Amino acid sequence: MTRKTPSSAAVLSGAAPAAVRRTAAGERWFSAPWKDRAGRVSPFKSAVLAGCLLPAAFMTAEWCTGTFTGRPLNQAMLMTGVWAVWFLLLSLAVSPARAIFGLPKLIQVRRMLGLAAAAYTVAHLIFYVLMEGINLPFVVSEIIHRFYLTIGFIAVLGFIALSVTSTDAAIRRLGRRWKLLHRLVYPVAVLSLWHFFLTQKIDVTLAVLPTGLFLWLMLWRGLPASVERQLASLLLLALAAGAATIAVEYAWYAIATFVPPGRVLAANWHFGRLGPRPSFWVTLDGLAVFVAAIAWRRLPVHDKIGAWLTR
Repeated sequence: MTRKTPSSAAVLSGAAPAAVRRTAAGERWFSAPWKDRAGRVSPFKSAVLAGCLLPAAFMTAEWCTGTFTGRPLNQAMLMTGVWAVWFLLLSLAVSPARAIFGLPKLIQVRRMLGLAAAAYTVAHLIFYVLMEGINLPFVVSEIIHRFYLTIGFIAVLGFIALSVTSTDAAIRRLGRRWKLLHRLVYPVAVLSLWHFFLTQKIDVTLAVLPTGLFLWLMLWRGLPASVERQLASLLLLALAAGAATIAVEYAWYAIATFVPPGRVLAANWHFGRLGPRPSFWVTLDGLAVFVAAIAWRRLPVHDKIGAWLTR
């Protein structure tokens, strides 16, 4: 199963005057994220980098224009946490996308997406500290005594561990141990989603949706290599992920809240005033992958398009 190496999650690299910097031993420890390994500007990597920075730019604009809520630090903390989860899922989606669409060079943006996830995670923690008036003893006490903060902080530490070992030099130094270490991305993702659930009040819709997509990603990783690209597998995977999402939502309301879980379960079978449940969107996303795989394989110029996407 070495073909499905876990995603790196590392702090988003910033620009530097030189495209590549090297240590005294000649090992490369930084390369400009918009350039490929040959040092050329990559349109695809540049576009992904812009996408990683876009939420931060949007939040900065809202902050500067005063369009944030009455508690801007709290709003910034919430938004950075949400974006951290989404970028983590995107980094985990690279492996399925490479296999299903036959685009091996997508691997070159996996680290960048992991970088973005960790950057927004660190920002999430920083905004929390700022929201508490930089009262570090109080922050430490809260992290120790409040379970949702404890698991959130453990996830941050996991991101940091992945961050400092995400460079090419670290990969070479750690060898086989690197893959073992970077399997931490999976428990880090579970802790992040659990933290997300616990920060919600009663309605956990915002947390259930990314959890359902995470289940799709994990179910795909459990497929044998011989069937991971088959259309029938992708179709069944979409249905299984939707069902798993229903199960997670039902279990959460049954165990952690006083909301009748049967009513939540029934809401999955019809659209009420709140609209479709997360299981609908997870299933729809899975079906979208299925349809996209069919279209991609029938597209006569998909090789040329794939080459352009990974330049």
